This record gives sequence, C-alpha cells and structure tokens, in this order.
Amino acid sequence: MSDHLFSIDIHTHILPENIPNFREKFGYGGFISLDHHKPCCAKMMMDDKFFREVEDNCWSAEARMKECDHQYVDVQVLSTVPVMFSYWAKPEDTLEVAKFLNDHIADIVDRYPTRFVGLGTLPMQAPELAIQELKRCKEIGLKGIQIGTHINDWNLDTPELFPIFEACQELDMAIFVHPWDMMGKDKMGKYWLPWLVGMPAESSLAICSMIFGGVFERLPNLRVAFAHGGGSFPATIGRIEHGFNVRPDLVAVDNPVNPREYLGKFYLDSLVHDPKMLDYLVGLVGADKIALGTDYPFPLGELEPGELIKSMPYDNATKERLLSGSALEWLGMDKSAFGR
Repeated sequence: MSDHLFSIDIHTHILPENIPNFREKFGYGGFISLDHHKPCCAKMMMDDKFFREVEDNCWSAEARMKECDHQYVDVQVLSTVPVMFSYWAKPEDTLEVAKFLNDHIADIVDRYPTRFVGLGTLPMQAPELAIQELKRCKEIGLKGIQIGTHINDWNLDTPELFPIFEACQELDMAIFVHPWDMMGKDKMGKYWLPWLVGMPAESSLAICSMIFGGVFERLPNLRVAFAHGGGSFPATIGRIEHGFNVRPDLVAVDNPVNPREYLGKFYLDSLVHDPKMLDYLVGLVGADKIALGTDYPFPLGELEPGELIKSMPYDNATKERLLSGSALEWLGMDKSAFGR
C-alpha cells in the first residue's frame, strides 16, 4: 500500500494461551481461566461462570500479526484484559498473577520487537509491591503499565497511589488508564449498560480524580493515556469547569487550578466511533495528544483499525500524528525502534 502511514495501536488486549489454576493455587475464587473447548476458541471463565468467548487472536501473537498485516497496523501495544487486574485479591497473590502476565507480554515483545510494545499490570492495592513490580517491568523491557480507573475503593487521587505515579515519572514509564469494575453496574442489568454507560463514566471519574487530586500538577512529566477517547469527560468538560468555578469549596479543595488548563496535558485514544466526536477531540486537546486505539480484538472496539482516522479530511501529517506520532511520544520511543 503505497500511501500507507506508519501506525501504532495503543489499545489492544492479550491473554496467555494457558492460565494457571489460580483458584487452586491460592485457595479462593474470582480469577479467570481459559477453557479451550474447541480449536482456536476459548471460554473465559470466572470460576464456573462464563465471562466471554475469545478467539486465538486474543492469545496468539502470530494470529495477531496476520490480522495486523491485513489491516495495515504496524505495531500493537499489548496490555492485559482488565478483568485480570485482580486488585480485589490478596496483594501477594495479585503480584504473582501480575508477574505471570507481565512475563508473557515481555516474551512476545522479545520475540517480535518490531511488531509489539508491552505494558505491565501491577498489584495497585499494595503500592510498595506495585513499585517493586513496576521496576521489574522496566527491567524486562515493558514501556509502561495499564491500570484501572479506580483501585477497589480508591479513586486515582488517593494519596496512597501517588508514589506509584511518582515512580512512573521517575522511571519514564507510560500509564494507560482503562475502565474496569464499572460504577453502578448493579443497576444496569440489561442492554449491556455497564459497557455503554458505566465505562465512559469510569474514564471521566479517573480523569477528574487525577486533575482535582493534583496528580498532573505535581507530576508534569507523567505520560498518561485514557481509553475510549476519555469516555464522557470531553463531552462534559464545560460542566466540570463550571462546577469548579461556582463551587470551588467542593471542587477545588486539593488543586486550585482550572481543570481546563489540563487539556493537552494527557493523551486520549481515538476510540470514539464517531467522526464528529474525533474532530471535537482534535479541537479540544490537539492531534498531538490523540493516539490510535482500537480495543482489539473485542467487538466494542474499532473493527477496522485506523479506519475512522483515515476517513477524516485531515492532511497526511495530522493523520500520521494520530496513527503513530502521539503514540511514540506517549511511549517515549522512536520510529527507529521498529526499524523505520
């Protein structure tokens, strides 16, 4: 394809093909296992409960590369499926799960360094263990971490989490924030609402928590990207700023800076499924803070990676920025790392 623009997908999820029986190992349930019930297909099971059907592109690097070649995606940034975070488990058990997942991703990156970049997962509920594993992630070649939009009962402004963010800035590790364990899910039994309503709200919760908690203010070099175009945050920034202005006694208690000042200080992926919304985001935070993200290989993702960006009436320099430039900057990498 002569007019092909180099592309990096920052939002893709992967699982190991064979996951240990953590329930048996740790003596309690809640962990995910894979039931390979037919060729190239597996059921994700939470104990005896069916969670989701996945295909071999969810675990096979080779199947992914074949699809990426077909879809003109040069590089995928790999992160675990958020249900694997296991923040609810005993910290030392979460650490063991994280090490297993992180080693698996590091091994794939090691085997195919021009095709994949890796993000780790951490036992965020135990900050000391999390920092220990963050350092190891750096040592085994991962470029950052993926974290949830909240950690059990902690939002991302919680003082306990700040040392982890501080360590990420210090170690030059990127952060990808992904919704999980959606708020209000008990009231959303029908219509797949946790994914359609809860997920976008989770991303806004995470962004507001980091802004109002002063995380971006105190760590100006921290490179953070939020999934799904920042969820409902971009559409409600006017309301958020107005709340800051009229009720500073409630909103500005930890950080006196207007939330609008932080637009352009963090990254968003491009996964918004709507040309007007993507155009709005480019105007809001700038093309240099938006990176291609597809949620591969899941159906709520962009089924033809990069299609939305390519369909926009932007010049090639802007499209290239969206398809790879912002991703490279967020990862702290150079095109040459991929033989370009």
